[in-house]
Amino acid sequence: MSERRLKDKETLDELFSRLINLRHQVSVNAGQKNFRDYMFKSYGRFDYTPKDCFAFHEAIATEVVPILNDLNKERKQKLGVEKLKPWDKAVDADGLPPLKAFENGKDLTEKSIECFRRLDPFLGQCLSIMKEMGHLDLESRKGKAPGGYNYPLAEIGVPFIFMNATSTMRDMTTIMHEGGHAVHNFLTKDLALADFKSPPMEVAELASMSMELISMKHWDIFFTDEVSLKRAKREQLEDIIETLPWVATIDQFQHWIYENPTHTTNERKEKWNEVFARFADTITDWHGQEIARDYLWQKQLHLYEVPFYYIEYGMAQLGAIALWRNYKLNNQKGLQGYMNALKLGNLNTIPEIYAAAGIRFDFSRAYIKELMDFVRSELASI
Repeated sequence: MSERRLKDKETLDELFSRLINLRHQVSVNAGQKNFRDYMFKSYGRFDYTPKDCFAFHEAIATEVVPILNDLNKERKQKLGVEKLKPWDKAVDADGLPPLKAFENGKDLTEKSIECFRRLDPFLGQCLSIMKEMGHLDLESRKGKAPGGYNYPLAEIGVPFIFMNATSTMRDMTTIMHEGGHAVHNFLTKDLALADFKSPPMEVAELASMSMELISMKHWDIFFTDEVSLKRAKREQLEDIIETLPWVATIDQFQHWIYENPTHTTNERKEKWNEVFARFADTITDWHGQEIARDYLWQKQLHLYEVPFYYIEYGMAQLGAIALWRNYKLNNQKGLQGYMNALKLGNLNTIPEIYAAAGIRFDFSRAYIKELMDFVRSELASI
């Protein structure tokens, strides 16, 4: 895949340069200093500023990247390789086959309903209603469009989940994720206006990412043997540790791009490598793959199609970890906080909605260190 993308690297670079020029002109026409400032206003980001994003970057670099280094040291040791190459991170370090979470779409549906029901009868009822109404199209089939999503249907209040399940663990976490969005739709269905039911992404993804984590308590429904269950939970947490630095990488890169819209392609390449080095682990050996690393940013579709829409996932992921921590401390109180927050829809500010869940919308190093210490302890306990 990387080789194929690199064949068009110059074309993609040129296209991106054209987009930058056009976007900068749009921002100037709108009376803004740069496209970053324009997009913050366009997205209605009233609850945080670019400075908060920079604080997020700093906290990820100092508190998350060291954990990423530890995980890759462990991977290198398990694989018994002299140098850990980029592709070595795409295999199971113990040489085990992929986890299989379910047999087919029907099995996934029934197990997901039971998982949600064990968390709370209301949550199970949400998925059961969707099943009865034919609003769960989960299984992959020939000719089916790719992707997976939860689609809200505001008039009836019962959403629709579409995905392409093929029995992998990723498919299982996808239904947990989209199921969290679906629960959000159920909890906001009685709000007066459609706009009240559409929260910002920092809140919408809190609903879905939190469900991925709190549902782990009942993943024994999908993985009946202890070894597979522990492996699934570990993979889930490792994925979070890998994702947060990448989110910070893409976001910091975007800030620089639009603060410096007249940069050259060589300057862009240099800056990308500088930013990448800040958030990448120091264990992976990129020798011989420098060109692939130089253009790795081109794989991120958001840069081309939805600029500045990405950091929301990192913010929501931190919120989800905090909510999961609350749930681990007190299941009932943690879950009630989750539902209290979701019921607010788009009626309150992001910090207020997070507070309703019993967590903070906070990107300080101290707070993120708390969360990462918790994740470390959970990884160690598996």
